Amino acid sequence: MKQTSVPERRKFDQTFKREAVRNWLHSGKSATVVGEELGISANLLYAWRKLVPAVAGGKATAAKPGSLADLQTQLEASQRENRHLREQCTILKKHWVFSPNRLPTV
Repeated sequence: MKQTSVPERRKFDQTFKREAVRNWLHSGKSATVVGEELGISANLLYAWRKLVPAVAGGKATAAKPGSLADLQTQLEASQRENRHLREQCTILKKHWVFSPNRLPTV
């Protein structure tokens, strides 16, 4: 009779789970894409999101106002907004160059 080996179950620590969920939520990519990048199934990301509530939008465990965690969250939100505004500015500059209403430079 042929023996089949059962694959050993992989174990992931809390840090990996937290970073995987954070990467997924902040990247804007689907769980399937991030899961493929990490070599895990999308279902694991959904399960880990429930296990790690601090990453799930940051609202499940709200930090005290003025605490280090609250300030870090505000800093990250400001940095994301700043990146977004810079991207918008760059796009507008590119479109302005080709604008028919632009005054010619002498």
